[in-house]
Amino acid sequence: MTTQSKKVKLKPLEGYAAMSDDDVVHVGTAVQTGLTGNSNFPNLPVDLAVLKTDIESLSALISESQDGSKKVIAQKNKQREAVIKNLRLLGRFVEVHSDNDTAVFTSSGFVAASTTKAPPAPLPVPVIRRVDHGVISGEIVVQIEAIRKATSYEIRYGVMVNGAAPNSWTSRVVTRVKPPVGIQGLTPGTVYAFEVRALGKLGYTDWTDSATCMCT
Repeated sequence: MTTQSKKVKLKPLEGYAAMSDDDVVHVGTAVQTGLTGNSNFPNLPVDLAVLKTDIESLSALISESQDGSKKVIAQKNKQREAVIKNLRLLGRFVEVHSDNDTAVFTSSGFVAASTTKAPPAPLPVPVIRRVDHGVISGEIVVQIEAIRKATSYEIRYGVMVNGAAPNSWTSRVVTRVKPPVGIQGLTPGTVYAFEVRALGKLGYTDWTDSATCMCT
């Protein structure tokens, strides 16, 4: 018995909030041009003549707003939202009526959003913000900057002798670094070095540089 992979539905690439005004005009123009006379998409929910006029008005207001007039900028922003609203309506219509046919979808002037999931990226090396004395004798508190998408952190620590790096390390794995991690049972009057690495989907990061503190 074979299992068929689920076909990903074509959706328009949107993200209008992050687009510049000129990009909104560019997208709107491409869609207005692609849908005009397009027999694949009859009975559109938006009058394309109105959309064309709105885009031209937005383009004109973009130019006028360069002088910094608050009134014109407000008009431009309002017109931008009107164009985006119609593009969203048309995008949903095209998504449904293209029936997942790439050629038909593309003929609308919309660009399809990527259906490929981005591979996981390596995590950055953690940062030790601070090592300091704890509230009890024999404790050092390690403050580590949390890394998004890290599943855990490994803290290793060892005794420094005459400023030399530790000959051996003791490790502790934690899943959270907020609040700061307290390491207890240390020897007062002894200088310790601390290093941290984070675990992500691609494995561990490199170790941080050592941060040192004398235990009290």
